[in-house]
Amino acid sequence: MGQDKVRGGVLVSLELDFYQMMIQPMRDELTNIGFRELRTAEEVDEVMADKTGTTFFVVNSVCGCAGGIARPAVAMALENDRRPDRLVTVFAGQDKEATARAREFFTDMPPSSPSFFLFKDGELVGVLHRSDIEGSRADIVAGKLMALFDKYCEAKTN
Repeated sequence: MGQDKVRGGVLVSLELDFYQMMIQPMRDELTNIGFRELRTAEEVDEVMADKTGTTFFVVNSVCGCAGGIARPAVAMALENDRRPDRLVTVFAGQDKEATARAREFFTDMPPSSPSFFLFKDGELVGVLHRSDIEGSRADIVAGKLMALFDKYCEAKTN
C-alpha cells in the first residue's frame, strides 16, 4: 500500500482506500453504460481535440441528492433514439486535475457538480447545472437531456 502515514491513529492509506471503495459504485454507474472516465488533464485535452460530432460530458459527484438523480437520469436519457457520439466523465473532488481542465471548456460557467455539458462540433450547445437537477426527478432530468439529444445528436444505429 505504499507509504502509510498515521493521522489521528488512522492509517491515511486505509482511509483513502475506504473512500475510493465508497465512490466506486458512483463511477461504475456511468462507466457501465459506456462512459469513458477522464482522470488527467491530458485525457480531457485528447477528447476535446476531436471537434467532430457530439460529446456529452458529465461532471460526476458524490452529492447524494443531485448525484442520485443525475446518474439514473443519464442512463434513462441514453435509451433515446438520438444520443451523443462520445460519452465522457470526470469526477469532481476526486479527479481534480481532469475536472479543473474540463471546466476550462465550460466557458463562463460557475463550477457545478453534478452537471452535464453537450458539445457539437466543438461548440458548447447544452448545459444542465446542479440547480437544474437537484430537487427534481430522474425522469424529468432525463427528459431535458433527451430534448438536447434530439436537437443536436444523430439517431443511434444498431
